Amino acid sequence: MLHSVLLALGALAATTPTAAVGWPAEAISGHIVHESRVSHASVASRWRQNGRVEADAVIPVRIGLKQSNLEAGSDQLLAISHPNSEDYGKHLTPDEVDGLFAPSDDTVNAVRDWLISAGVDNRTIAHSDSKGWLAADMMAEHAERLFRHELHEHIDYVTPGVKFSAPLKKRSLKRGETSNPKKAPGNRPNWKPIDHQHWHMPALAYNLTADLQACGVNITPPCLRALYGIPIATINDSVNSIGLYEQGDYYSGADIDSFFASFQSRVPQGTRPILKGIDGGIAPVAASSSLNGGESDIDIDITISLVYPQSVTLYQVDDQIYSPAEVALDNTFNTFLDALDGSYCSYTAYNITGDTSGIDPTYPDNATDGYKGQLQCGVYKPTRVISASYGESEGDLPKAYVERQCNEFMKLGLQGHSIFMSSSDFGVGNFANDPEPNGCLSGNGQNQTIFNPDYPVGCPWVTSVGATQLYANQTVLDAESAMAVDLWSTGDSPVYHYFSSAGGFSNKFEAPAYQKAALSEYFGKHDPGYPTYVANANLTNIGIDGGLYNRAGRGYPDVSANGAYMLAYTGQSLGHWFGTSLASPIWASVITLVNQQRTIAGKGPVGFINPTLYENPWALKDIVNGSNPNCGSAGFHAVSGWDPVTGLGTPNYPKLLDLFLSLP
Repeated sequence: MLHSVLLALGALAATTPTAAVGWPAEAISGHIVHESRVSHASVASRWRQNGRVEADAVIPVRIGLKQSNLEAGSDQLLAISHPNSEDYGKHLTPDEVDGLFAPSDDTVNAVRDWLISAGVDNRTIAHSDSKGWLAADMMAEHAERLFRHELHEHIDYVTPGVKFSAPLKKRSLKRGETSNPKKAPGNRPNWKPIDHQHWHMPALAYNLTADLQACGVNITPPCLRALYGIPIATINDSVNSIGLYEQGDYYSGADIDSFFASFQSRVPQGTRPILKGIDGGIAPVAASSSLNGGESDIDIDITISLVYPQSVTLYQVDDQIYSPAEVALDNTFNTFLDALDGSYCSYTAYNITGDTSGIDPTYPDNATDGYKGQLQCGVYKPTRVISASYGESEGDLPKAYVERQCNEFMKLGLQGHSIFMSSSDFGVGNFANDPEPNGCLSGNGQNQTIFNPDYPVGCPWVTSVGATQLYANQTVLDAESAMAVDLWSTGDSPVYHYFSSAGGFSNKFEAPAYQKAALSEYFGKHDPGYPTYVANANLTNIGIDGGLYNRAGRGYPDVSANGAYMLAYTGQSLGHWFGTSLASPIWASVITLVNQQRTIAGKGPVGFINPTLYENPWALKDIVNGSNPNCGSAGFHAVSGWDPVTGLGTPNYPKLLDLFLSLP
């Protein structure tokens, strides 16, 4: 069922806290539909009509102006990222990026005049420093008149807007833990490592050093170095700190100290990441805290182990009132991007706050112990490399919201930043009940069988990372396979049998130019045999004619790394961890080490690496075994070349270093 939703603010009802302002199209005549959403049960249950907004109520309205040169921006990113381009590595400054995408004077003047014609005082209209936003506080009755006649050719996005979002979920799971995102971390059952009395060391393992003999069942930093040829790091320079995004999950100093003592003793006790708290984000917490869910622990364990003595920067996003609830309910990366780029933020010096009303946090937070400062905008210079292990189903987010956010990742790439995102962990589906019980899509006569792509990895300007594994009878000398681990063989989960590396094709983003040759080769040599569709602009034909995935979409992941049987402490309990959460920080660490060597050579950072990797797949270890089942299918299979399970493959540090050092 298609629900059209209006952006007619003044006549709107108040909504539940998890839904932004919206109203069915048939309720108000004469308004223009700004955006349509395909609804499903989980959305409808979180959106209801309440009382009408009073006519004289003041509503903060933010108008994202149509940006200029977006197509030129993507072309320019490809030019400075393609290894054969004469512009390779010529990254832009933040001011140059702002200038490149600034809305035209015609757009600014047209929207300003439009606001004034609706009764808004010109002196109260704020124009952001980047020129991308106009903002004003206005009475509901003015807003109602105003949005009867939208200037679509000049407006990109307006808040309050439409956003129905399922949980933003972390990408890791401790063995024995359920996949229910609303499950309190403190209730996670304990789990002990594999009973090694029933594990027999592979014959080849006897020829390895003691710290590499059990990598098939216990992944530790020495195992990762051996798998990918990663050297022991020795550099701590001032420009290559590695960034970690965390939201709603908090590390424990005691946990990471225990990890270093057990598996990476070269890292001194007391070593901590540099905290860059965003909008009240703080860390660490006590090991016994319910906020210590393990995600932050393992991200920090991996990165510090692989890059020490290089520093690690922790972007802890949002205060402890908002962030746990957001991970359990709604949110994306907006307040994080606000803090890195003031031009993305809807807050201005005119004391107007907020991103998307009812979804993104609004600061100051009036809750007890909430962050009482203003929303932070452009307060941190982003690190050259950032890893994030959170996301949600692509269909949970409005297309305009997703596209605007993806463009921000493009802008970071233009400035020389490498953004790594884990691809999710449920094969060709997604989390339970998002939107269907098995995490898959229904539509056009099909029930819970359509593959469900993930976000933000569908954005073509991030590097999506899938997961691989060794089997119990293998060593670091063997080839890895796609991660597909039977975590619930005892019947703990009625929904999932395998926790598997997510991969597939976006419904909202087309295949980018840098990927088209790889996709053509994949479909030509290894067509998976499932019926397909080509998603239209309105996304109304998903699953048509029995199609299970969008063959024209951006394929993911781009690369992969080990994501199974990592030993780590959480709450001072030692257990195994699984998921693409483990893979993303591995790649971020590898590229940080490459950037260090380029710095020594007098060169800049590698920035957006996808075009270079797709042109040079020889610099990775191809994965040709395994699959990512879900949605009643075997999913896709790992094959030679790129595939929608493990991408181009896992890191080969010596070859990657040679490749990137050979470039300008």
